[in-house]
Amino acid sequence: VQLVESGGGLVQPGESLRLSCTASGNTRRAYTMGWLRQAPGQAREFVAAQTWDGGVRYYAEPGKGRFIISRDNSKNVVYLQMSNLKSEATAGYYCAGDVVSDELRYGRPEYWGQGSQVPVAC
Repeated sequence: VQLVESGGGLVQPGESLRLSCTASGNTRRAYTMGWLRQAPGQAREFVAAQTWDGGVRYYAEPGKGRFIISRDNSKNVVYLQMSNLKSEATAGYYCAGDVVSDELRYGRPEYWGQGSQVPVAC
């Protein structure tokens, strides 16, 4: 499975941004898809994930109430809508996938994208 992110770029504090991730290859398995991020000088951390059927969404504490994950399985796309962005959200955002949700939530997904940079600054 190949994952390609898009939609990153410079935003100002308080603004919104939507990231997209398109999957290709063997997408017929029931993958949980999600996002992790890595800020400069820090370890990679979990952001959000959604199960294959869309029934369960997981969010890390920093994004709760401001980030929304969604997916369109007919297009093999997963989105991360981020609102009211703060400077501490500056990071590279990585799309990820695994058939086991916990592997993704604990930073050990089977598949990774290349990452999309999101600087939040004036």
